[in-house]
Amino acid sequence: METPDQLRDALLKDINTAGTVQALEDIRVAVLGKKGRITDMMKGLGQMEPDERKAAGQALNALKGEVADALEAKKTSLSDAELDQRLMTEKIDVTLSPVPESKGTIHPISQTIDEITLIFGEMGFTVAEGPDIEDDWHNFTALNIPLDHPARQEHDTFYLPGEDGERKVLRTHTSPVQIRTMTDGEPPIRIIVPGRTYRSDYDATHSPMFHQVEGLVIDKTSHMGHLKGCLIEFCRAFFEVDDLPVRFRPSYFPFTEPSAEVDIGCTREGGEFRIGHGDDWLEILGSGMINPNVLSNCGIDPNEYQGFAFGMGVERVAMLKYGIPDLRTFFESDLRWLRHYGFRSLEVPGMVGGLNR
Repeated sequence: METPDQLRDALLKDINTAGTVQALEDIRVAVLGKKGRITDMMKGLGQMEPDERKAAGQALNALKGEVADALEAKKTSLSDAELDQRLMTEKIDVTLSPVPESKGTIHPISQTIDEITLIFGEMGFTVAEGPDIEDDWHNFTALNIPLDHPARQEHDTFYLPGEDGERKVLRTHTSPVQIRTMTDGEPPIRIIVPGRTYRSDYDATHSPMFHQVEGLVIDKTSHMGHLKGCLIEFCRAFFEVDDLPVRFRPSYFPFTEPSAEVDIGCTREGGEFRIGHGDDWLEILGSGMINPNVLSNCGIDPNEYQGFAFGMGVERVAMLKYGIPDLRTFFESDLRWLRHYGFRSLEVPGMVGGLNR
């Protein structure tokens, strides 16, 4: 029969050569488990004489304690080695430069202007720009706006002191750029005019400073059919609804005759607003054929040339397309709002890849 000393030497050798925590656990079960070698030896103590049993019991208890201590020490050593190995394989080199995080976004107004410009650019329009501070003639008179028109009143318009008693005005629309284009150049003309405009108004759907995009076409052959075709194609391309219903509703503007407001189809069924086929309409822009008086004011013969014009609020169409409920949030510089509604710098609109994300 194997003696405790012999068993000790064999067990300590096995413990020292164990290479993994699992191998060590197998040794523990084989030695100290219910059917382990030391357990079996202790079961045989009952068959010994009292004096012999006492000596054997002490020896086995000492062996059991020594083996348990050796197992624990080896387990600690193996666990530390395994942890060191994991740390070596999973370590992070903190000396490396961090991955750059893109925080800036393109404002929805800038994105919307780019989308509108792209669509009309595909139709052959070019971009024209002009000053934000205008004189009365370019902003009102040349556009056939009468002296008693409400738009000329101070409660609607921001006036500035001018020279020789002539007041300057923060332009109330981008139409003065159309006037400057017609007076400085010659037909044919096909331009769009994006830019800031100013009116004395402020609420959830109006801002004292906002953005417009207007369009102007002057040649010898353009007619109402061309206007309708141009704007129908724009609406369907911008809102990305191929069969978007579009209607032209008669209206009045001093600078166009005839004039029409453009509505697009929508639905509010179930309390949810969606653009497309439905039982409701929503006005998005104004349009019309250029009033002959405007052409004459700009030195263009209305008997030879004709054309059409249109205009829309950038914030309004952006709110409709991107589901933005309050116009005032466009100008609050809230980073949370910009992260939610903004566009990544590489999300450039394109007619092939799409106009938005």
